[in-house]
Amino acid sequence: MERFDVFTVLIAKISRKIRKIKSQEMAKFNLKSPHVSCLYYLYKYGSMTAKELCDFCDEDKAAISRSLVYLEKSGYVSVPSSPKKRYKAALSLTESGKEVGEFIVKKIDAVLDLVDEGLSAEHREILYSSLSLIDNNLETISNNELK
Repeated sequence: MERFDVFTVLIAKISRKIRKIKSQEMAKFNLKSPHVSCLYYLYKYGSMTAKELCDFCDEDKAAISRSLVYLEKSGYVSVPSSPKKRYKAALSLTESGKEVGEFIVKKIDAVLDLVDEGLSAEHREILYSSLSLIDNNLETISNNELK
């Protein structure tokens, strides 16, 4: 494979596999892949606003809003009854949301342990550092016109 193929195809394959794992694991709760991050971050860090959740999840406002509406209707997330600005309201997990959040955290930890098999701590650190550098470089490129 050429460099372009390795880079683009592997990243796309990894992303699809992550979404597939999320979907498989969340089906038992009638949840979808986009809901995982919301529940994960609310469980890990506690109550936060939709804006803060967008920042943690690195998702746009509309995607998070759709997920939160579904999670609230499904009884996993609660929102204060009369916030002045719903987007700035502190969201929290219900008891059901906490149970699913705990399940998600345990599953993610187990998946990461399996993903890490064969990687030393040093290799993992290099991998994450490299991915972060690539992300930053792509951000710069996407904000500027290629010459």
